[in-house]
Amino acid sequence: MNTIFVLGLGAGDLEQLPLGIYRKLQKASPLFLRTKEHPAVYGLIEEGIQFQAFDDVYEKHDSFEKVYEEIVDILLEQAKASNVFYAVPGHPLVAERTVQLLLEAENKNLCKVVIEGGQSFLDALFASLKIDPIEGFQFIDATHFRGDELQLTQHVVFCQVYDQFIASDVKLSLMEELPDEYEVYVVTAAGSKDEKIKKVPLYELDRVTELNNLTSVYVPPVRDETLLYHRFGTLRRVIAILRGPNGCPWDRKQTHESLKKYLIEEAYELLDAIDRQDDDNIIEELGDVLLQVMLHAQIGEDEGIFSINDVIHSITEKMIRRHPHVFGDVAVENADEVVRNWESIKAEEKREKTTFLLDEVAKSLPGLLKAYEFQAKAAKVGFDWPDVQPMWEKVNEEIAEFQQEAEEGKHRQRLISEFGDLLFALVNIARFYKINPEEALAMTNEKFYRRFTYIEEQVKANGWDITTLTLEQLDKFWEEAKEKGL
Repeated sequence: MNTIFVLGLGAGDLEQLPLGIYRKLQKASPLFLRTKEHPAVYGLIEEGIQFQAFDDVYEKHDSFEKVYEEIVDILLEQAKASNVFYAVPGHPLVAERTVQLLLEAENKNLCKVVIEGGQSFLDALFASLKIDPIEGFQFIDATHFRGDELQLTQHVVFCQVYDQFIASDVKLSLMEELPDEYEVYVVTAAGSKDEKIKKVPLYELDRVTELNNLTSVYVPPVRDETLLYHRFGTLRRVIAILRGPNGCPWDRKQTHESLKKYLIEEAYELLDAIDRQDDDNIIEELGDVLLQVMLHAQIGEDEGIFSINDVIHSITEKMIRRHPHVFGDVAVENADEVVRNWESIKAEEKREKTTFLLDEVAKSLPGLLKAYEFQAKAAKVGFDWPDVQPMWEKVNEEIAEFQQEAEEGKHRQRLISEFGDLLFALVNIARFYKINPEEALAMTNEKFYRRFTYIEEQVKANGWDITTLTLEQLDKFWEEAKEKGL
C-alpha cells in the first residue's frame, strides 16, 4: 500500500517555509497542490519545482465538498501506482477538508497518510489582530456552519471566506445576531508580506474587494450583554440570578405549586393574543409562558433534581421518536397517518405507565376541555355513537331532566348534576363537529364583551346611568352592536 505524504505550505511565502518541508518539496514526485494561489507557490515556481495544481477542479463543481471529493479521488488513484506528495496551504490539519477525507480513506485501508508540518495561519492571525485565544476562541468553516453554533462572547474566526457569496452568507447569519453596524475584521494573507486587515461594519462585509482563498473574517467578542438578550443562554443566566442568593425575594420563594396559577393565567393570555391576531402581544405572551417554564426548570435545578437541559433533552428525544417519518424510515401518505403513528407510539410509551385510559388526560384541564378529552379517549376504543343523531337525542333528554329538576327546585345538588350532564352532552356534539368547546366558549365570551362594551359606550355617550335603564332599552343597543358586526 502506497503512501500519500501531505505537506503544509505554511501561512506565508517561501522564506517562511521550514527547511525540512522545502527539501521534501524539492524531491517530491509526483507533487500535487490543492491550489497554486498561495504566496509560497510563487517561490516554488521560481525554484523550478514541478507540480500539478487542482485549481481547475474548482471550476467544475458548484459545491466545495464535490471539489474536495474529486481531488481526493485523483490522489487515491495516483497512490495505486506510487507514493504521492500533496501540498496544502497552512497546516494540513487546520481547516483542510481534503486531508480529513484522506484520513477517512486511510481508515478504510485505501492508502497510508503521513502529515508533514506547516505553520497554521492562525498563529499569524492572532499576532496580527493582537488577540489571545485563551480568552475563548471559535474557529468556523465559512462554507459550512449553522448560526446557532456561534459563541459570540468569544473570539470568532471564519476561515475560507473565498468570495462575495460566502461573505454574504456569513454576513446574513451574523446580522441575525448582531447589529448591522457591528465592526468585524477582514484579514487576508495573514503573516505574509501581502497581509491586509480591514475593519468594516457588518453590513459591508460582502462588499470588500480583497476576498480570496487566503481571507478570514474575525468577529470580536460581544461585550455588551444587551446585544445578547435574544440568546437562550442569557435568559437562563438571568433566571438563575433571580433565583440566586442575591436575587429577587419573590422569585426565590416560589415553588412548583405556587407557580401553577401563573402558568394557567399566562397560557390563557397567550390564547387571547392569538385570537386577536396581535403578533406583538403573541411575542410578549409567549415570553411569559417561557418564563414560567424557565422558573420551574430553575427550581428543579436548585433542588438538584433536574435542569432545563433535562427538559430540552426530553422533548427533543420525544419529537424525534414520535416522528419516524421525518427522522427514520417510516413512510406516510398524509397528516392522518402521522396522527395514527403518533398515537400508536404514544400508546406504546404509556403502556407501562398508565393503568387506566382516562388517566392519560391531565387532571388540571378546564372542565369543558377535560370532558372533550375524556370523550375522545373513550371514542378511540369504540365507546362512541356512530353518528350525531343519538347525540342530539341525549342533549334533548338532558335538557328535559334539567328543566324538571329546576321546576321542582328540591335538590340543589341534583340540579347542579343535571346541568353538568347537559354540558357534557353538548361537548359530545362539539366533538362530532370537530369543535373545541373551550375555543368556542372563548369566542362567545369575546363577542359578549364587545357587545356589552358597546352598550356601556352608548349609555355613557347619552349621559345615562346604566342601572336605571330597562332590559328593553339595553337590548336595543345590543341589537345595534350585532348589526355593526360586533
